[in-house]
Amino acid sequence: MILISACLVGIDCRYNGEGNLVPELKKLVEKGMAIPVCPEQLGGLTTPREPCEITVEADNQKEQKVITQDGQDVTFNFKKGAEETLKIAQMADVTCALFKERSPSCGSNKIYNGKFEGKLIPGQGLATQILKKSGISVFSEEDMNAFYEYIR
Repeated sequence: MILISACLVGIDCRYNGEGNLVPELKKLVEKGMAIPVCPEQLGGLTTPREPCEITVEADNQKEQKVITQDGQDVTFNFKKGAEETLKIAQMADVTCALFKERSPSCGSNKIYNGKFEGKLIPGQGLATQILKKSGISVFSEEDMNAFYEYIR
């Protein structure tokens, strides 16, 4: 079984209330091969919601926080959403996920720098981190070839 970012299958759950439909991914859900998830909604956040980015506290370089553009700390929601996503993955015997790149939950290679400047840095979203620590492979919609190679 596969997890797919819900926005990629046409569910309007992104921060701005829109989706990012990739028709071929929606077909995987329709065939029963994939489960759509939105870690941010699973963590209790509304749609639409303020844009969020991962930041690192200056006094503790390892502590990641997720903040909204207006400065609200929503780390709890992102961690809860990541944990709930992992529970779904474990219940459904998920072997891999295809997630939305650049998301503070789902990014697998790149995330925004935490300063709301539109600049990307290497990094992973919180849901991706927890899935990878549990041995689940996570791919980006920007690297569909690697994803299809993996699921063959």
